[in-house]
Amino acid sequence: MEISAIIRELFNFESPDAVTDWSAVDDSVMGGRSASQLLYCAAGFAVFTGTVSLAHRGGFASIRSCVLDLAAPGAQAICLECCGDGRHYKLNLRTDDAFDGINYQAGFEGTPHPWRTIHLPVAAFSPTFRGRRIAAPPLDPARIRQVGLMIAGGQAGAFELRVRSIRAT
Repeated sequence: MEISAIIRELFNFESPDAVTDWSAVDDSVMGGRSASQLLYCAAGFAVFTGTVSLAHRGGFASIRSCVLDLAAPGAQAICLECCGDGRHYKLNLRTDDAFDGINYQAGFEGTPHPWRTIHLPVAAFSPTFRGRRIAAPPLDPARIRQVGLMIAGGQAGAFELRVRSIRAT
């Protein structure tokens, strides 16, 4: 297996400070009942955890970082070192500072132990707005401003995704 060169480490969750500037954006913004959070684990990783509820037309939970300069010019992939619960997740990337703008999404399986690195090619990120695909320019990794994680797609119940790092390669 070819090891890609790290262009930029976007997030490393080895310290408690790494989760302080992340916030939940769950379906409660539209009347739903899902809830999520990003917690620090002393073993050196973050945990995206919560419950997805389909009540009141809900069905998604997400967290996102604050707006930062996360530019990764030349990156060919975004990589997550993670282990999950067997559910399907999405990595979300935003290229502007708007709360409700274009969201580039790529899906992946949160495979249970052992830890693994998931490589999501930049070309795999689809532009979306409020969960629907839209016509927009492809993701430009030199413009990344915000990173998020999401669970949706009718996957009701408790979930847990552990993440050690997010890198651009």
